[in-house]
Amino acid sequence: MNECPNFIHVLQPLNSTHLYTCGSYAYSPQEAYIDTQSFSIVKKVSAKGRCPFSPFERSAVVIADGELFTATKTDFRGIKPQILRYFSKDGRPDVSLETSIRLLEEPTFVSSSLDPAEGKLYFFFSEVGKEFSYVEDLKTARVAQVCKDDVGGVRTLQKKWTSFTKATLLCQFEKQLPFNILQDVFTLPPPEGGDIADTLFYGVFTTQWSRGPESAVCVFRLEGIKDVFKGSYRTFVTGTHQWSTQQETHSYLGTCGLGNSTDAVLGEVKKSFLTTNPVTPVDKGPVVVSSEQQYSRVAVMRARAANDEQHTLLFLITESGFLHKVVLLDQGPWVIEEIQLFAQPQTVQSVVLSTSKGVLYVGTSEGVTAVPVANCSTYTTCSQCLLARDPLCGWSRASRACARVHGGHEDMVQNLEDSNVDDKCQGQTEAEKITVVRAHMNEVVRLSCLTPSNLATLTWAFPQSEKLFIQSDDGSLSFVVTNDTSGVYRCEAEEAGYKQVVESYDVQLMRSNLTPRTHETAGPDETYESIVTDDPTMSPTRLIHTNEYTTDDRKNGFTTSPTGKVTSKEHRGTNRNLQSSSSDTQYGVQLDDVTPKEKSYYGELVGVSLMLALCICIMILGSLHMWQKRKVSLGKDPLVTPEEGASINRPVESCSLSSRAELEPELKVVE
Repeated sequence: MNECPNFIHVLQPLNSTHLYTCGSYAYSPQEAYIDTQSFSIVKKVSAKGRCPFSPFERSAVVIADGELFTATKTDFRGIKPQILRYFSKDGRPDVSLETSIRLLEEPTFVSSSLDPAEGKLYFFFSEVGKEFSYVEDLKTARVAQVCKDDVGGVRTLQKKWTSFTKATLLCQFEKQLPFNILQDVFTLPPPEGGDIADTLFYGVFTTQWSRGPESAVCVFRLEGIKDVFKGSYRTFVTGTHQWSTQQETHSYLGTCGLGNSTDAVLGEVKKSFLTTNPVTPVDKGPVVVSSEQQYSRVAVMRARAANDEQHTLLFLITESGFLHKVVLLDQGPWVIEEIQLFAQPQTVQSVVLSTSKGVLYVGTSEGVTAVPVANCSTYTTCSQCLLARDPLCGWSRASRACARVHGGHEDMVQNLEDSNVDDKCQGQTEAEKITVVRAHMNEVVRLSCLTPSNLATLTWAFPQSEKLFIQSDDGSLSFVVTNDTSGVYRCEAEEAGYKQVVESYDVQLMRSNLTPRTHETAGPDETYESIVTDDPTMSPTRLIHTNEYTTDDRKNGFTTSPTGKVTSKEHRGTNRNLQSSSSDTQYGVQLDDVTPKEKSYYGELVGVSLMLALCICIMILGSLHMWQKRKVSLGKDPLVTPEEGASINRPVESCSLSSRAELEPELKVVE
């Protein structure tokens, strides 16, 4: 049975008492009004044109003062884009885009935002840039602007937007190809009491030229977008379908209140809607670039550190449903942690950040999950807490734990801009805990060690470095226990010049009772195979320390904070064959399961001698039998002469090139 594609595209507060929702409803869009008190549907009607027909098509919606502003595809095939206003108040008509000229070229809407100060709405999308004369369609990231109270023209552009303009969003490094496909935009309002012009837009971009996952994050300021819309525009020439740059600047383009303008003014508005200059990012380039991840969603918040300094946190969602938490520091972006949101990879449909609750809500087609913005308890030591560089987490000297920073705590220790962990964690390091591992002689043991961070390098300190050891990719160490290899083993992690002991083991050799030997002392060439244990069938069990770990992995700039158990397979048998690999620091080991048996060299020698004598006797008897048989056959055959019989006994090599006639003996009839 196929799943019915019923997806919710819009769910927003319409007013103080009702929610507005719109869904695909199996390619027949429906909208509904939900009472917030009873959470019941009050009214449900057709919503064609207000949200997409397809459940996989994206749209952008803003509800302001009970009016609905939507950017979507209005037809079943998804080829007719529109930006519309519905539920218009004060008796003014609903408005939409002029259709006599293509104002949008195959757009994909991703986000929208409202500027309440100037009553303007901004829609972010990607489309085909028709102003470029290339063989291949060039995707371009755009931002479009309309005025909230636009009512259209009197004769020209009736019930159409007179304030529609669009500009290019440029996200690129100098002298490099741009990241030209916009995936998502998050609007970060200014700090409390700040200027609305300082509103920031964080956009996630990808590129159409990349063969692998690649993405970037660029930041745009509202003031910069306004300046571009106040500048010069390009004019679309209907006859040639080409763009030309205006020779003079028209101050009325991109402004509100053009409803009563002349037909000449509205005619210019109709064909001059693309700005000449692009909107450039705040830092003249991306603030985050990844050549290994393709991000699809973003959410941003400001975080106040223990010293009252504000930092920006980015929550980036990958296409497979992983969450990367990134902090923007002076020396560059720092990935704090990576979180796997779902057991199986899923495409994230929506992200909602609640700073008041400290929760990030992530929605897919199968459900919604809530992720706390801070996971301080995952860092179990002072060094782990500080090396994570999370502005929301700090090490409390009083409680000796990593906790959430709420500001004004003098006992909170953080380390965001430098790596001076030794001084800040002085006196906060716990005493070393050594785990005792007991093993029999020549038993293989495996000592587990999980790295606290993927940026850390694991090294083992052990008694005899010249012996054969195996250090696996997961950090564990395996070796054969002997008198020389027993002792204390320490697993150390080094990150940013700071070293810490992650695990400590004391490997102790368990003595076994040996059977009496024939000779009192062993010869110089005696091997372990000549030693007989009390129980030859015993299969020793490997003693491995298994514990709960909390890790903070930041490999390649990515961080994980899962909690898992370390498990490994048992190796049975006491005899092992060791082979050293070509690596200078690690060795390969091959384990053969061999059950130890009591051996006698004298018994083996007698058995081999008897078998050799028996083989010789069989060979002699076989040779006599063949000679006797051939002699009898030559003496009794009347059809073959002695000379011909001798020719039969010629070697095979002498006739290997002869014909068949030469090989067959001549037959003679004897009368």
